[in-house]
Amino acid sequence: MNNDFLNVFLSEMKSNVNGFIAVAVTEIESGLSFGNLTIDPSFDPELAAAYNLEVVKAKLNAVKALGLNQDIEDILITLSNQIHIIDISPNKKFMIYLAADASKANLGMTRAILRKHKADVEKNLA
Repeated sequence: MNNDFLNVFLSEMKSNVNGFIAVAVTEIESGLSFGNLTIDPSFDPELAAAYNLEVVKAKLNAVKALGLNQDIEDILITLSNQIHIIDISPNKKFMIYLAADASKANLGMTRAILRKHKADVEKNLA
């Protein structure tokens, strides 16, 4: 695991995502958290990622059971005042969990930032 890369990645998410609340990087198979960062002390990104890992596993199983020849790009959960985006690495080994303030975040830009970085996460953490 490349800690320098991970620290830069987490910092870039905080700096580049409008309305940033928290981010976590987790290995899908084991549930191991590689790192997380939050600006809200009451928001635990590691715990949030652990619960959302179950959503990812369920969706991966559903795609497989339905015989869909598709990859999950991301999963969007819209709450009353937050958006949560779960992005999955191309090799399906890692997920990036991101929470942002819905009134400040630009969904298109946030997705573009995540898409830009998810291959790097895979390359540097595998």
